Amino acid sequence: MSGEPPIIVLVRPQLGQNIGKAARAMLNFGLTEMRLVAPRDGWPNPDAGPAASGADIVLEGAKLFETTAEAIADCSLVYASTVRRRDLVMPVVGPDEMAREMRATSGRSAILFGPERSGLETEDVALASRIVTVPINPEFGSLNLAQAVILLAYEWSRGADLAQPTAKEIEPPAAMAELEGLIGQLEGALREADYFHPPERTSATRATIRTILTKPLWSSREIQALRGIIRALSTHRSSKN
Repeated sequence: MSGEPPIIVLVRPQLGQNIGKAARAMLNFGLTEMRLVAPRDGWPNPDAGPAASGADIVLEGAKLFETTAEAIADCSLVYASTVRRRDLVMPVVGPDEMAREMRATSGRSAILFGPERSGLETEDVALASRIVTVPINPEFGSLNLAQAVILLAYEWSRGADLAQPTAKEIEPPAAMAELEGLIGQLEGALREADYFHPPERTSATRATIRTILTKPLWSSREIQALRGIIRALSTHRSSKN
């Protein structure tokens, strides 16, 4: 079961810019549902849009709540993004375990993020099912709001069916017959240029050339381009002679 994408809940966020950056982080990893709990400067915030860099769908759909309890009322699994709290006895998980649990649940899930300066209050954390903690340098624990959202959204995305933007750009490798044509053409051009010296090294040199041309897994388009280059160089050399 893949589970529904988690809801990102920003509790008392302070700056509109940070809300926008969090929205941008969300959309990068396929998350679109944002909930805001009592943002300091109100909502909508004119500073959020420019910072979102095009993630308008997240901001336009953001819902406003007065309390954290209201924001997560329809969720069955809630994670508080914070450091381990000694004043609360509750499960603490890492991002990978959080993502597995969210994908396995049939209900809605949410991740709480606290204000930029102070993080979540004890009362907010107590409403959660789990604490989720990102392992970071204990000597410098200085993640900003958008960075924290990115880390946990990315972990969710690893098990989601998100399209890879570069997948369509990767061309299939050419058939071996096309590669053999390229190798044969290059060897012919090199023979005309009297490249293979000394003669007793010709076999080894041809094997090296074959290895060089076989490794990249050229596409048909790339092979045609290379053959065109070889043809142009050979024609230019012939015309000079």
